[in-house]
Amino acid sequence: MSTNTGVSNEDALTLTKDQRKRVRARSWRLLASLAAKQKPMLVLTLVLVVISNAARAAFPLLIAWAIDWGLPQVTSGNVAALGITGGAYVLCAILAGTLLGWYILCTARMSQAMLLDLRLKVFRHTQRLSLEFHENYTSGRIISRQTSDLETLRELLDQGISELVSSGVFVVFTLLSIFLLDWRSGFLVMIAAIPISLLFAWYQHRSEVVYRESRVVSARLIGSFVETMTGIRAVKAFRKEKANDASYGKVAAEFRDNSIRSINLFGVLQPGLVLIGNLAVAAVLAWGGFRILDGTLAVGVLVALLLATKRVFQPVEGIAMFYSSLQAATAALEKVSGLLEEAPSVVEPEKPRPLGDVAGALRFSNAVFGYGDGPVIMDRFDLDIPAGQTIAVVGQTGAGKSTLAKLIARFYDLRSGSLTLDSVPIEQIGNDDLRRHVVMVTQESFLFSGTVSENIALGKPGASIEEIILAARAVGAHEFITALPEGYDTDVNKRGGRVSSGQRQLISFARAFLADPAVLILDEATSSLDIPSERAVQRGLQTLLGNRTALIIAHRLSTVQIADRVLVVHDGKIVEDGSPAELIGSQGRFAALHKAWRESLV
Repeated sequence: MSTNTGVSNEDALTLTKDQRKRVRARSWRLLASLAAKQKPMLVLTLVLVVISNAARAAFPLLIAWAIDWGLPQVTSGNVAALGITGGAYVLCAILAGTLLGWYILCTARMSQAMLLDLRLKVFRHTQRLSLEFHENYTSGRIISRQTSDLETLRELLDQGISELVSSGVFVVFTLLSIFLLDWRSGFLVMIAAIPISLLFAWYQHRSEVVYRESRVVSARLIGSFVETMTGIRAVKAFRKEKANDASYGKVAAEFRDNSIRSINLFGVLQPGLVLIGNLAVAAVLAWGGFRILDGTLAVGVLVALLLATKRVFQPVEGIAMFYSSLQAATAALEKVSGLLEEAPSVVEPEKPRPLGDVAGALRFSNAVFGYGDGPVIMDRFDLDIPAGQTIAVVGQTGAGKSTLAKLIARFYDLRSGSLTLDSVPIEQIGNDDLRRHVVMVTQESFLFSGTVSENIALGKPGASIEEIILAARAVGAHEFITALPEGYDTDVNKRGGRVSSGQRQLISFARAFLADPAVLILDEATSSLDIPSERAVQRGLQTLLGNRTALIIAHRLSTVQIADRVLVVHDGKIVEDGSPAELIGSQGRFAALHKAWRESLV
């Protein structure tokens, strides 16, 4: 799925130069938008960093003043000069230390506020994205965005940016102090900027590629781990430990090799900067020494120049270290900004049409559907489902049964044609209204961490325990729930690990029935149930469906017996439509399926 910039989020290694510029601009716009919310704190930190580094940069000037003016004054009997120069130095030291500490505290608070904002933004946006996105974008990659990438950004914002800004301001002020002391020596030091710029350009060009690769490999590493751990039962059942070890080891080795390449690049950058800095100090010393001999430079000034030149290159080495973090964070920021650029394929209407009492009548007219930009799955079909009717949808695997359910739940939109609920186009109905009146129970029957009652109450937030128990009784779940260690207060643990798959399905049924929707969709929702549980659910369905519109998708034809009407789907088309009795007598596809099912029971 492409982003609004027209650049795929995972194609960072194959981008053209213009695309790379757009991605980088998009990333920095995101960072700027986060910083804009911290404007007062940002202004304060800028003031603090300027004053504190101006005070720090004044130390060489004070030393030159103390040597060339203070010492002659003291030797001539003016002892107060020592107090004046020493007091000025102590005052600058206190000012620099205090304001620098305040600056670090402010930047820490600002960075944490920005990270919190970004973390919540990523979480909310990921939830808002359509099902199509989540079916294409693996959970491992999403987890990587929320964990590894944001952690890389945290390291940069907590330390990197504050150090980069502080070091950069300090370098500027120190260079100014050198020019104030002796402009000729200032130009000599500035010559060192040429090889430094070339070295940084060399590093940036190569490190961009390495760090982009790092984010991709990191996401694959996390994705491989998450997939293995979430599917650990299948791993053990099919003895895939060795195969998984080999595949995970391969990705881990790629990550190691990538890390080594980044370390090697930095291993050239930092020693190169140290070498350039030492050569610059040596040049200032030689140049200044000759000028002292001919009387054109004072001793105090030379001492201050050497100190300032040494100090100007110390932050440059720090900048190099944090520049490495910046490159890693920039690559992470590109991934995060790419995720935030993803747009939902199913869009909330700007002015949703309110729904009153919903009967549940559904109608497809001349409907055409295909996933994404892929081929058409269901082509120009019409379907009318009156309110209160129970429809069973059967057919071979991949025929389009679940697609029909996803369209009614508006997980996807039609390419053309229309789908209405009580004559209102479904794309004009607000999500809150739609989710309240259309509820879907899937084969997965996902349970969230929490108690049984909390999971059932998801269907109706704020429901009383009496309502929860009534819903559980209706679907035949009450007996096994009360047999649990703490009954309805039993914690189901991660993904419902303390209950069986059939019990999880019954809990999800109770959740759906508590919601009391106008339209209920069961997408192969009885597939995990044993025969006694299935019969209990069927009894509950017969009691509770009442005037509710129901769409039941099932391979088990026992579920079809309670339906008013059966749709047989084949290759994306509705090929048979009628009551169960009519279709059994027609000798068509449903009759063949029904015969095979009857024979399987013998």
